[in-house]
Amino acid sequence: MFTRRRFLKTFLAGGAGFFSLGGYAFGVEPRLRLAVARHDLALPQWPQGARPLTAAILTDLHASDPWMPVSRIEEIVAATNRLAPDVVFLLGDFMSSLRWQYRPLEPAEWAPPFAGLTAPLGVHAILGNHDYWWDGGPEPVVAALRAAGVGVRLNDAIRIDRDGHRFWISGTESTMARRIGRGRFASRADIGAALAAVDDGAPIVHLAHEPNFIRHVPRRVAVTLSGHTHGGQINLPFVGAPIARRYELEWIHGHYEVEGRNLVVSAGLGCTFLPVRFMVPPEITLVTLSAPPTA
Repeated sequence: MFTRRRFLKTFLAGGAGFFSLGGYAFGVEPRLRLAVARHDLALPQWPQGARPLTAAILTDLHASDPWMPVSRIEEIVAATNRLAPDVVFLLGDFMSSLRWQYRPLEPAEWAPPFAGLTAPLGVHAILGNHDYWWDGGPEPVVAALRAAGVGVRLNDAIRIDRDGHRFWISGTESTMARRIGRGRFASRADIGAALAAVDDGAPIVHLAHEPNFIRHVPRRVAVTLSGHTHGGQINLPFVGAPIARRYELEWIHGHYEVEGRNLVVSAGLGCTFLPVRFMVPPEITLVTLSAPPTA
């Protein structure tokens, strides 16, 4: 018999579980956890005999107090250095528009820790949509990154020829750089300009904040690296990622092959809208690129 006492015990146990999961989603996973997601890709565009390349991806910090303070960014930098990547890519959305934040951090606050990243082939960045949307605009973001020794790719490319590695890094600006209506945005991404400087057959690693840009990337590019989705940010049992469905995100997290193109989407590090992550822990994405094995 379902007695009043049993009802109260069940109700209290359910309520405790609900608040415990809520506390985990708000206080533990987004602020204290840090995973490493690894992807080993054998790419047809990577020349036989070329050295494999290990790249660390940091994206979507949304720097703010108390959810992504400077101390947390310093922890992420230290954890990245322990992985000893050849190169580090920062894929944008440094600025925050979170609800319930004490305040977003200014570029002069969140950028200096990136000077501590140690990668022999350097640290290279692009901007995300939030870096255009905040009141200060993209210029202070670019200036702060460059002051920290980070190269910023704005619809352009740079050739890396060092320590036995020879490849191109190209980067496009955000496809959502300016709001022009409800759910409509003006793009500043220009893949033609980004690849205009490429003048040899070395492989290209392309950086594009929004993964939906992949269909504009030529198959000549070895791999495109993206963020933006936060891996859906919330992944509910038996339900999946409701935010990803709400915004019709096609490529959410992980490695995809899209019409002959390789795409890696990082779940990123911070939060947007609300300071909550559930079953999608903040991650450093570590990608190793190499040539396919010979027959």
